[in-house]
Amino acid sequence: MKTTLKTDLTVDDVCKGFVYNELEGKGLFGLSGKLTIQPEYQRNYIYADGKRDVAVIESILKGYPLGLIYFVKVSDDKFEVLDGQQRITSFGRYVTGKFAVKDEHGMEQYFHGIAKDKQKKIEETKLTIYECEGTETEIKQWFKTINIAGVPLNEQELANAIYSGPFVTLGKAEFSNSQNANIQKWSAYVSGSANRQDFLERALEWVSKDNVGDYMSHHRHDDNITELKTYFSSVIDWVSCVFTDVESEMRGLEWGRLYEEHHHKPFDPKKVSEQVKTLYADPYVKKRKGVFEYILGGSADTKLLEVRVFDDATKKSVYAKQTQEAEAANTSNCPHCALGHDANKKKIWTLSEMDADHVAAWSRGGATDIKNCQMLCKTHNQAKGNR
Repeated sequence: MKTTLKTDLTVDDVCKGFVYNELEGKGLFGLSGKLTIQPEYQRNYIYADGKRDVAVIESILKGYPLGLIYFVKVSDDKFEVLDGQQRITSFGRYVTGKFAVKDEHGMEQYFHGIAKDKQKKIEETKLTIYECEGTETEIKQWFKTINIAGVPLNEQELANAIYSGPFVTLGKAEFSNSQNANIQKWSAYVSGSANRQDFLERALEWVSKDNVGDYMSHHRHDDNITELKTYFSSVIDWVSCVFTDVESEMRGLEWGRLYEEHHHKPFDPKKVSEQVKTLYADPYVKKRKGVFEYILGGSADTKLLEVRVFDDATKKSVYAKQTQEAEAANTSNCPHCALGHDANKKKIWTLSEMDADHVAAWSRGGATDIKNCQMLCKTHNQAKGNR
């Protein structure tokens, strides 16, 4: 890949013809229309938080270096930003009045309101830019190796770079648009943010059954994302129909896998809602995130709930009582062994060789207290737990 160092371009030069799309949250063009600020392999603009965007402007005013910026030369007078789009979008947004920066008196100041000498300092700040020329493979490989302003690319952002094309363009427009009216509904079930590609990543994981790379490669040049949108909507609609009450613990669960495993089963939303409320109110349920898969699976796998176990004091007390009674009766201190006919019928197990067990199963209403506790040898406890 060929690189050429340029030091004659200023902030003002790059900001000429600057266009920012508020709906998609990305810088589009600059350098009098010659520069594409955010090609499709780039991540969304993530500096619009009142901190990082402000820090870029403060760095310019204080004379701090902005760091290297890389352009890709796509023709004689056309360029794309390879690295530096967060910084370029930040000072482009500032000079076009999109946000304010506090002055030395703590007052919020937009670009048009600051002193002329400060305006001039920003506009005349020279940028250190490398113009790069190379094949698509070389450009993409280089893009994968760099960090943008200290924020590493995540896996989906890298995938967008590798498989850039019409499919990624359409996917980002749908799932990476923070102004999409569906974001609020999706956020009840999917963790993350649109700007960091989390919704797009989850949609791709679900439709591809976790083979995201293969799926993106196969569909890279598609001019529609119908399958992706339809599958994602099917999962979200299914979840919201089965579980009519939205709980915070639903966010980030493996809904794609759960949809595949259970969507063909009938559920009564009213009964499901009652089950959720009952389990949420149960003091012995330690893991609420497991409630939903537990219900979908027929309320069978209690491991999903991490039901509170008996404490050590209870175990020791029950063990001592059982052992004393067993020794007096010349039988095993494991009630199940005592009923058998093998060599363990009279075996006295040590505390470490036994597990605490609910006499009346928790799933059938048995409480986790000393009155409902018995000690079993590990073999019998495991056998009971597997039934």
